[in-house]
Amino acid sequence: MNHLETDRLVLRSWKLEDLSLFAAMNKDERVMRYFPSTLTDVQTESFYNRIQSEFQRKGWGLYAVELKSTGLFIGCVGLHEIGFDADFTPGVEIGWRLDADCHNRGLATEAARSVLKLAKEKGLSRLYSFTAKLNLPSERVMQKIGMTKVGEFAHPNLPADSPLRAHILYRIDL
Repeated sequence: MNHLETDRLVLRSWKLEDLSLFAAMNKDERVMRYFPSTLTDVQTESFYNRIQSEFQRKGWGLYAVELKSTGLFIGCVGLHEIGFDADFTPGVEIGWRLDADCHNRGLATEAARSVLKLAKEKGLSRLYSFTAKLNLPSERVMQKIGMTKVGEFAHPNLPADSPLRAHILYRIDL
């Protein structure tokens, strides 16, 4: 099933017209402030293609999110295979990336709660979430959806001198 609804949101399969909006969002420094850099159009298209591939292979992935009230695409929330080696991998993460104008409205939390239910229905038993220690807003979402902090780690894909390298790790058993 590639469609979920919450009170204010629709989580759905991606449409080709989402790609330009996703690219604009990935160029927004407010959205990407806890990532190493903003993304180019080519990088966003590559990410979009990985999302599509994951849905085809796994039957789940990062869902496109739109506001019910307007139908406006506002980002993505969902499940994603963790793409690096660590003591907690292989594993599946629950993650979110929303347009900056949608931050601090409880939308990531609302969407993530529905994804937790879907993950359980899909037979997943454990999810992780992680972010840079500096990213307190995402950490709050992790806490609000019932995840427990299980540690910290140095993200292996970031340089040793990056202020974003120190990450927090949360887990939830479904």
